[in-house]
Amino acid sequence: MKSGQKILLLAALVPFLFVGGCSGDDGAAGPAGPSGADGADGTDGTDGTDGVDGTDGVDGNVTCMECHNTQTQRDITFQYARSQHGLGEFVDYAGGRSSCAKCHSGGGFVEYAETGDVNGNINTPEALNCKHCHSLHQTFERTDYALRSMDPVPFIFDETQTADFASNSNLCAVCHQSRRAEPELTNPGEDTFEITSTHWGPHHGAQSNVLAGVGFAEIDGTRPYPTSSTHLDEGATCVTCHMGEFVDGAGGHTWWPSVASCVECHEGATDFNVEGVQVEMQANLDELRDLLVAAGVVEFVEEDDAFEPVVGVYPKAHARAFFNWVGLSEDRSLGVHNPKYVRALLENSIEAMEAPLP
Repeated sequence: MKSGQKILLLAALVPFLFVGGCSGDDGAAGPAGPSGADGADGTDGTDGTDGVDGTDGVDGNVTCMECHNTQTQRDITFQYARSQHGLGEFVDYAGGRSSCAKCHSGGGFVEYAETGDVNGNINTPEALNCKHCHSLHQTFERTDYALRSMDPVPFIFDETQTADFASNSNLCAVCHQSRRAEPELTNPGEDTFEITSTHWGPHHGAQSNVLAGVGFAEIDGTRPYPTSSTHLDEGATCVTCHMGEFVDGAGGHTWWPSVASCVECHEGATDFNVEGVQVEMQANLDELRDLLVAAGVVEFVEEDDAFEPVVGVYPKAHARAFFNWVGLSEDRSLGVHNPKYVRALLENSIEAMEAPLP
């Protein structure tokens, strides 16, 4: 028989082998086995408590890529190139000097933010860039921008007071504040005050003082000083106004304020001169400047193309008025940062300059 036929025959016989096999004589019956004992009933188990569903974790890579992607990094680079920080103005002049480097050079800013001081001149100052304002992430949450500091910032004019604009905006206050106290704080009770330098005053960027409504010369006068800040009361801070959505060359990392940020509260605004505040404040600044010039406190310096103080001794009221004029001029918001506070400072300073001397 061929092998193929043998395989088929065996396949056909397999079912019969398992059913009963071939027929033959019946075998003898075996002895019956003993009966098994009934098993004991088992004890019912206690129902388990249902577990609480865990919260789904955030994909770490997805969170990182919200900022660390080619498109976002490119956009920030383009925006930063339009900013004053990117310009690096005065880095060569002031960035290397230990007293100025904390704000005029990137390395000095980091040293000051980390240690509270700049311990010596900097031989290779550089303009601020990403690595100076941003450090290492701490929590890796979406709101963790790895800023160098978000803690409240002590005011230089009075370290018992702090600038606390809520998280991100506090970093701005490290530099954007007055470097000096007004004359009544440094020379209380005296009738005169000596201006010793053509650079005397709050310095070039006291925006945090204006926004918070502190640190300027609150001369007694007709206009009362507000007890709170108009914009801070409404949650408007450095970041909300200066780092809104990038539109028409403003916002984002340009830090140029955008009108688009204003319309969220000032419906229909087309510029920053809301309710004519900037026109009003510019007129007050010009009037106060002219009074200071007439009193000999200020003069126009052609080589600098700027009005500067004249070194000398003056009635304290005049020195305080100058402090307000130069500080509010260099705030550059023309009252927008804190309209009620700026209006009171300027109007009362004008009254002080017009009042007869004792």
